[in-house]
Amino acid sequence: MIERRPHAELGHARHGWLNARHHFSFAEYHDAQRMRWGRLRVWNDDSIAPHSGFEPHGHRDMEIITYVRQGAITHEDSLGNRGRTVAGDVQVMSAGSGIVHSEYNLEDEETRIFQIWIHPQQTGLPPTWGTRRFPSGERAGAFVTLASGLPGDDEALPIRAEARLAAATLEQGQSADYQIAEGRRVYLVPASGQIEVNGVTVSAGDGVAVRDEARLTVRALENSEVVLVESR
Repeated sequence: MIERRPHAELGHARHGWLNARHHFSFAEYHDAQRMRWGRLRVWNDDSIAPHSGFEPHGHRDMEIITYVRQGAITHEDSLGNRGRTVAGDVQVMSAGSGIVHSEYNLEDEETRIFQIWIHPQQTGLPPTWGTRRFPSGERAGAFVTLASGLPGDDEALPIRAEARLAAATLEQGQSADYQIAEGRRVYLVPASGQIEVNGVTVSAGDGVAVRDEARLTVRALENSEVVLVESR
């Protein structure tokens, strides 16, 4: 089963400095049919105006991944962590027993991010934060795991969930396959470009909910960047 969710039909919120699209129910957007996909709870497509951002606020018991698509995001938290994550790179915050953080676009240009929340396997653990550079060349033409709580994904940023975040950059005409273990689901979004997923045409910003498929074949109809989450 492959269900395309067009970008224009996603939840939408505009707060002046923030223009957000919600793939799942979030804040004032509610859709009883789109509460989660496996352990994936939130996938927000956020555009943040220059010199603005999310002021300090708290989270607990959630794995929060920020995938930067354009510009950069600067994180600061109650553990004393501070870091700047640039386009193509990833940061992971395991909120655990509780953490307060801020995320600001301190740049002179708009920052665009995917903010992805995944339910952890265990709750109440100490909070952590980390970031890692992933040069685009490492995922050219194939999916590369960026964050994971699955066995064998030792090079990825760790998360406390049986889930995986992977990404690929494809030139027009290139294809990449992604194998899906039995009983697991995938949610896929092109950050840019246009692709076919098992023959279904998908444009930048669209969501693709996948279940009961053993393999995805992603073909780029134009130069594209593709991000997915796999979970049970």
